[in-house]
Amino acid sequence: MHIINPASGELIREITEDNHETLGAKFQLLKNAQSGWSALEIKQRVKILQDFSTGLKNQIDMLAAVLTSEIGKPLQQSRNEINGARTRIQWLAENAEKYLGDEEMTKTSDLTEKISYDPLGVICNISAWNYPWLVGVNVFVTALLAGNTVMYKPSEYAVLTGFEIERMLKQSGIPEGVFQLAVGARKVGELLLDLPFDGYFFTGSYKTGKYIYEKCASKMVPCQLEMGGKDPLYVADDIVDVKQVAEATADGAFYNNGQSCCSVERIYVQEDIYDAYLREFVNTVKSWKIGEPTEAGVYFGPMTRKAQLEVLEKQVSDAVAKGARILTGGKRIQGKGYFFEPTILADVTQDMLVMKDESFGPIIGIMKVKNDEEAIQLMADTEYGLTAAIYSSNKQRAEKMIRQFNTGSGYWNCCDRVSASLPWSGRKHSGFGSALSHAGLLSFVRPKAWHMHS
Repeated sequence: MHIINPASGELIREITEDNHETLGAKFQLLKNAQSGWSALEIKQRVKILQDFSTGLKNQIDMLAAVLTSEIGKPLQQSRNEINGARTRIQWLAENAEKYLGDEEMTKTSDLTEKISYDPLGVICNISAWNYPWLVGVNVFVTALLAGNTVMYKPSEYAVLTGFEIERMLKQSGIPEGVFQLAVGARKVGELLLDLPFDGYFFTGSYKTGKYIYEKCASKMVPCQLEMGGKDPLYVADDIVDVKQVAEATADGAFYNNGQSCCSVERIYVQEDIYDAYLREFVNTVKSWKIGEPTEAGVYFGPMTRKAQLEVLEKQVSDAVAKGARILTGGKRIQGKGYFFEPTILADVTQDMLVMKDESFGPIIGIMKVKNDEEAIQLMADTEYGLTAAIYSSNKQRAEKMIRQFNTGSGYWNCCDRVSASLPWSGRKHSGFGSALSHAGLLSFVRPKAWHMHS
């Protein structure tokens, strides 16, 4: 397997993929180690994961450089990701004992009723490339805290970071058989689906997630999916500072080159402020630097996957053919690497690909609407249900809209954010199940009811 630098198109490293035999041996290690790992007190597991977080802090520059080399993410954004992962680890570690410890429900002179939480066992985590630290931590840290052993398959586009995750965990005290790396692309993923794991946790596209879910159905084990999004955002006419809102929402659309499942992918703006918002939005995006991700001050690096350039070109040509205006960008940048101009399309309509299909790139369609009712109708017109946002100065107006969002997360005057204390979940084609918060911790255990008569 070839690891390619997306900023240059050059080979970084060749890696040997796992096969049926090596994966089987790794699975057996995990199975043999699981009972011993779960027998440790939660406090001991917490301490190891806290040490892991400290290690990330101490080696952040090296880890960020590795991430940038294979993903193309600007260095500061790579550092931000690792720091964000540490924040999530902190919350999960601090709350693990609270939510995973035994719960006494009834206590009388002759009866005790309680709930205990057993780990699922050996779990398989098939992860994503766009935020390998963040989406990885959501699963493998939580699973380890709950007493599971983990087979972690990083995306083939984030294998070097996967190696660093494994190294740092074992350096922090994770036993050899508790965490194993599965290295490879689709073929390795297929082999993992044939192994008798006690749970599957996937982050990635809807197409792949649906396939995994269907393949795992006969196993009768948990299968949690975090998939794509076509996340909408509405800018109401009562916002006070158009420039500030334009800057915040542009960042929500273009951060990490738009390569995020919760990136803003569709913007609806009330007609009275449409022109002013467009002007400020364009000015903001044009002010951000495009270039080598290792250069200081760069906001836009290369796309991670070369194939996505064609997807973006198709969306642009479809939009223009149907009447959209290109306000900036619209094409790939010639030269080495997988660069695409940040692209803003105005006067879009709901039938355009850019408003229907996941873009996963630096492109946004902005559409004029008459009122809140039209905005709600258009925002709901999607197969996805991950996040949705409203910007307004009126809290009551915002809350009324958020209650109507059929999404896992609703935002008021913010967007493209995840909090460790809140569940991260999707609806419809965005998946199901929860990561993070107490709900995420409970996703990795099975409750046992205790009926104790004296």
